[in-house]
Amino acid sequence: MPPETVVFGGTESMRALRERLTKIAGANVPVLIQGESGTGKDIIARMIHANSPWKTGPWVKVNCPAIPGTLLESELFGYEKGAFTGAYGTKPGRVEMAHRGTLFLDEISELDMALQSKLLQLLQDGQFCRIGAQEDKKVEVRVVCATNRKLEEEIAAGNFRADLFYRINVVNLHVPALRERAADLPQLVSYFIDYYNRKFNARAGMPSDDLMNAFRKYHWPGNVRELENLMKRYVILGAEESIVADLRPPEQDFFNADFSVDGPLSLKKITRQAVRELERKIILKVLQHHHWNRKTAARALNISYRALLYKIRDAGLPSNRAPRRPQTEEVNTTAAAD
Repeated sequence: MPPETVVFGGTESMRALRERLTKIAGANVPVLIQGESGTGKDIIARMIHANSPWKTGPWVKVNCPAIPGTLLESELFGYEKGAFTGAYGTKPGRVEMAHRGTLFLDEISELDMALQSKLLQLLQDGQFCRIGAQEDKKVEVRVVCATNRKLEEEIAAGNFRADLFYRINVVNLHVPALRERAADLPQLVSYFIDYYNRKFNARAGMPSDDLMNAFRKYHWPGNVRELENLMKRYVILGAEESIVADLRPPEQDFFNADFSVDGPLSLKKITRQAVRELERKIILKVLQHHHWNRKTAARALNISYRALLYKIRDAGLPSNRAPRRPQTEEVNTTAAAD
C-alpha cells in the first residue's frame, strides 16, 4: 500500500510529521519512532530508508518481540562456528547484513538489558562482536527504532537503559493515533475501499453518512490497521451491518460494575448509560434480524418509524445497510497487484 496514502493526510499533525521526516531522512543519525500499535510506524521507517542516501543499501527489519530472547542475540549479532551447541558454522547477524543500509528495530523496548548494552556499543562506535568471536567487527549502519511504549516510564521501572535511550532518541518522530486525526478518515476509507475492490474484484461503494459519523466517534484502539481490516470485511461482505458491531464501545456490565464510592456518584447518569447501551443492543439485534428493514423493525419494537430513525442516529448506528453487489454483473478479472 502506498505509504503516502495510508500514513499522510490533511491534518496539521501529519503534515508536520512529513516535513520532519523529509528533513531527517538524509542525516545519518538514529531515529526513534513512537506511536500506538497500528499507526504505521513500520511504513514511516521504510520511508526514512527510501528517502536516505543509503536507499540502495539493504533494509533489515528485526521484530524484537517475535524472536525469543535466547535467540535474539545470535540473530542480531551472529555467531562463530563452535560458539555454542549447534553452531556448526559461522552465521552473520542482522546488524552485519544491514551494512551500508538501514537496521530497523521494531518494538525496541522488548530488548533485554544485556542486548541493550551491545546495541549501545554499536551506536557509540559502530562496532559489535559476534557470539564466540575474539575481535570486534565494524559496520556502517543507520539505526531506526520504534516502540509503542513510553520509554521514559520503562527507564523509571528499570527495564530500559537511560544511556541507550539518549543514543536512539537523537531525532524523535511521533505518529498520532487515528482518533487524533479523524479528519483523515474519508481519505483513508476511500483508499482502502478502492484498494480492496481491485484486489477482490468487488464493487463496494463509500459507506453511508451515518456510518462515517460512527467512524468519527469511534475510539480506534487498533488505529489504521483496525480501519483497514474493517474496510476489507466491508468490501468482501458488501454490507454495513457486517462491521457495525465492531464500532460499539467496550461492553460494560452496569449491574455488576465496580463503582468507586469514595467520591460523588450519580445514580441517574449510571442508569441512563445502562439503558442507552441496552437499547442500542436491542435495536441493532432487531435490525439485523429483519435484514435492516427499518419499518418492519419499528413495528417489531412497537415504536413509530420516526422514533426508530431518531434512536438509530442517537445510538450512532448506520441508517441502512449498503446494497449488496449484483452477482450477475460482469467482473473485471484483472485485479490490481498488491
